[in-house]
Amino acid sequence: MSDAPPTYRTRLRIFIGLVLLAGLAFAGRLIQLQLVDEPEYAAEARENAVRERAVLPPRGRMFDRNGVLLVGNTDAFSVTVLPYRFDTTRTAALAVLLGLPDSTVAAHVRAARHYNPFALSPVASGLTVDEIGRLEEGLYAFSGVAVNEGQRRAYPGGIPAPFVYGTVGEIGEAELERRQAAGEPYALGDIVGLTGMERAYEEELRGRPGTAYEEVDVRGRVRGQWKGGSEDIAPVAGYDLTLGLDADLQAFAESLFVNKRGAAVALDPNTGDVLAFVSAPDYDPADLVPPIRPAVWQRLNADPARPLFDRAALTEQPMGSTIKPFMALVGLETGTLTPQTTITCPGSFVYGGHVFHDDAAHGRVNLSDAIRVSCDVYFYRAMLALDFSKWTVWGHRFGFGVPFPTDLPFAGDGLWPDSSYFSRTYGTWTRGYLVSLGIGQGDLEVTPLQLARYVAALANGGTLVSPHFAKSFSNPDTDKPVEPGVQRPTRLPIHPDHMAFVRQAMRSVVEGGTARSVNTDRFAMAGKTGTAQNPHGEDHALFIAFAPYEHPTIAIAVLVENAGFGAVAAAPIASLMAEHYLFGDIAPERRPLVDRVLNEVRSHEPSAAP
Repeated sequence: MSDAPPTYRTRLRIFIGLVLLAGLAFAGRLIQLQLVDEPEYAAEARENAVRERAVLPPRGRMFDRNGVLLVGNTDAFSVTVLPYRFDTTRTAALAVLLGLPDSTVAAHVRAARHYNPFALSPVASGLTVDEIGRLEEGLYAFSGVAVNEGQRRAYPGGIPAPFVYGTVGEIGEAELERRQAAGEPYALGDIVGLTGMERAYEEELRGRPGTAYEEVDVRGRVRGQWKGGSEDIAPVAGYDLTLGLDADLQAFAESLFVNKRGAAVALDPNTGDVLAFVSAPDYDPADLVPPIRPAVWQRLNADPARPLFDRAALTEQPMGSTIKPFMALVGLETGTLTPQTTITCPGSFVYGGHVFHDDAAHGRVNLSDAIRVSCDVYFYRAMLALDFSKWTVWGHRFGFGVPFPTDLPFAGDGLWPDSSYFSRTYGTWTRGYLVSLGIGQGDLEVTPLQLARYVAALANGGTLVSPHFAKSFSNPDTDKPVEPGVQRPTRLPIHPDHMAFVRQAMRSVVEGGTARSVNTDRFAMAGKTGTAQNPHGEDHALFIAFAPYEHPTIAIAVLVENAGFGAVAAAPIASLMAEHYLFGDIAPERRPLVDRVLNEVRSHEPSAAP
């Protein structure tokens, strides 16, 4: 080598240097492939052969108290994208094929890529067999796009009750992060409960996802099961939910609200089970099963009757004269009233220079008479005789103006004022501000659900139940019923004699008082009419009732918006609901009352509901 010409030695060194450089480059590339880029290429290699896919379980079904299937599932399909394989320049073409806006598909793809580029994420869900059949051939022209089987909500019972069942939809980003942080198996695009029982019992209804392993080709298209499905993990179906709802009563009550706006809530006063829950008008729950058609969503939102608003749980209105049994009980408990307390009603009451009107001059009345004929003057005076702070405390005891236990995710608390409320609202105020509270008007608001709970306590003799929809769950593994956690009832500190007196006075309302037009020999009902003042139009009609009088099994609160007197519009609905629940039919002699209710149209006036 030492005798070699200089030119040769130079060339040899250059050659050796090039070999070393090539070796270093090759080694560097190996390091990059095996260490730096290993996750990406490993994932791609796996995807070239086997792909893991989450298999969502059938969502738990819902049944009524008698085993009638109300909410079930039907076969559906989703279109998913594997972001790292999908050519984003074809987003517009995919959108055209799916019949979706470009922006919608692009947003799904971006979210999927950000979430996990190697995981399947849906861009369209809830597609029917017919829809996917029309799309499938075109979808296979897109790399990284696949069709997956699934299910969507169905309502075979034909009973609307959308505010009971609730709605489902794609999980939001914030909720996804929260659930994943808690270790829950949720992924982008998963369907979750948004409202109603779907939301309240999401964990029970959802079940546990499984896993499927699929063989795929280089374009990401499924070619079959990996190892014949031997390594797949089967999903576990969600719990079936039995509701306290009575499907027959619900359907009948819904029919009584055709062409009306309002609400009706019926409870079992002994358990708190919700037997019927009507908000009128409402909507077909199938309309809000994903994917929601834009035209349907726009129609529901633009409807001035606001069918998406839950009047039964969220409408907060003055309770009108339905407060009078409460006023009597508070007066008796605090000693400001006795059954013999008597006044003369001239048809109006003057206090602080202001005239408070009554609807009639009732003459000489005692406490029972005042409830039976709904004498306002009597309860104006009763309110002024009360200690306002005690009145507030008793209102809260009955669940007014405070949060109350229920499994409905969204329910209004109403307004039950105290002295600090008046000071905040009006600054300087006098007791004249309190007079109208005695007849359920002024700065006081309750919901139909709260009214139903209140009348249930009157029905059962003073126990405040927790209104709830869930009755039991059926475990998919053991098929043994699982009881939902329902807060125990609260016993109100009311003397039995006082409660018995007020209940009897409510019975006289139906026998010969303001609700005598709905009295029937078929069953004994007790109740109280009410009218809620409405500054935006005709007043709202209210009625609370329970039946049978001696041993009640149903308590009802009815609100009919812009319908005037409770005795005319609300009492017939409550009376017919009670009869239908107790007997399963309506007596022939009461059919004219049904016809009158069905033919009434009460939707022409604007509503004051918030």
